[in-house]
Amino acid sequence: MGAGHLDRRRLIRAGVVAGAAALLRIRPLGATLLQRTRTIPSSGEQIPAVGLGSARTFSVRGNSSELDPLREVLRHFHRMGGRVFDTAPTYGGAERVSGRLVQELGIQDDLFFATKISTGGSKQAGLAQERGSQEAWGRDMIDLNQVHNLRGVDVHLPTLREAKAAGRTRYIGVTTSRMPQHDAMEAVLRRETLDFVQLNYSLGERQAADRLIPLAADRGIAVLVNEPYNGGRLFRAVRGRDLPEWAAEFDCESWGQFFLKYILSEPAVTVVIPATSSPDHLIDNMGAGLGALPDATQRRRMEAFFDQL
Repeated sequence: MGAGHLDRRRLIRAGVVAGAAALLRIRPLGATLLQRTRTIPSSGEQIPAVGLGSARTFSVRGNSSELDPLREVLRHFHRMGGRVFDTAPTYGGAERVSGRLVQELGIQDDLFFATKISTGGSKQAGLAQERGSQEAWGRDMIDLNQVHNLRGVDVHLPTLREAKAAGRTRYIGVTTSRMPQHDAMEAVLRRETLDFVQLNYSLGERQAADRLIPLAADRGIAVLVNEPYNGGRLFRAVRGRDLPEWAAEFDCESWGQFFLKYILSEPAVTVVIPATSSPDHLIDNMGAGLGALPDATQRRRMEAFFDQL
């Protein structure tokens, strides 16, 4: 049976990420792999291009059977050179759980802490969420705070600008994960001065590349990509299929890397933030930040391949 006929977990156990795992095992604690980095346009700061999301995956009750794999996810993420961790106070318990774990591991100050104001309420409600995020992670400084899904954007963007001026956050931005919001997002990107925009983009949902990603590039705004697997649709589409042999041309060893490398091959994308609660999947995802990326011809081939599934 070909590797493509196995599900993702069995692929990884079969050795798809053996190279990355071997590198991880021989690295001393605190050392990092040479992850691909991208530049934040507004500052020139370099950050690793593969980050980690937390929606759904980190929202657990907190018993050891649930926390142990998440602790390993974060430990591997840090040791493999990951930095950008994205969460929100409205992702169930994700912000609180991740904050507890990064402090247990002693890595909370090493990571790029991205969170959100996620309320349609008043300025005071937004400030309360900011304080809660700081407390959850034991941090006075939030690296990136974002207005979530444009909720209360006219109220909360001024709050974020005040926080940046006061030294409570380093960068500010806005997010969406829904196609119907793209028109509204375009209007915000055209009128506001921002450091980051977070949006949905994947091989199965490419519309953001038509307007939003080029606009962000023109405006000097860093791009965080969420929903890189299109809510799992991409894995369902390739179930039972072998990874094409030509994927090896851009150092791709798994379907997960295939989907992530497609996103990262868009030069205006700064960071992609796949979410996972599986240490094996985390190691696989981090492999997308190593080696070559598809060129323009290979990108078109990937699109044509996916579209005929």
